[in-house]
Amino acid sequence: MRANFVSLHPYFRVHPGKIEAAKSVFPQFIEKTANEKENLFYCFSVNGDEIFCREGYESADGLLAHLENVGAELVFLAGLRSNPR
Repeated sequence: MRANFVSLHPYFRVHPGKIEAAKSVFPQFIEKTANEKENLFYCFSVNGDEIFCREGYESADGLLAHLENVGAELVFLAGLRSNPR
C-alpha cells in the first residue's frame, strides 16, 4: 500500500431505532465510490448504534471529489445521527 495518501475515518452515532435506515444507504455509498478514480479503499463497520467508515484516496482532490459525489447520501445519513459534530 502507498505510504502517501489521504485517509478519512468518520463515525456517526444514529438515533435509537435508526440503524437499519442508516445501513440501507451503504450500498449507494459503495456503488458511487467504486467509480471514483482516486479511491484506494472504502468500507463501513457497525457497532451497536455507531457507524464507522474507513476510506482512503490518492490525494486531497480525490477526497473532495468523493464528498461531492456522495453528497445526497451524506445528507440522508446526517439526518439520522445523534452526535452532530
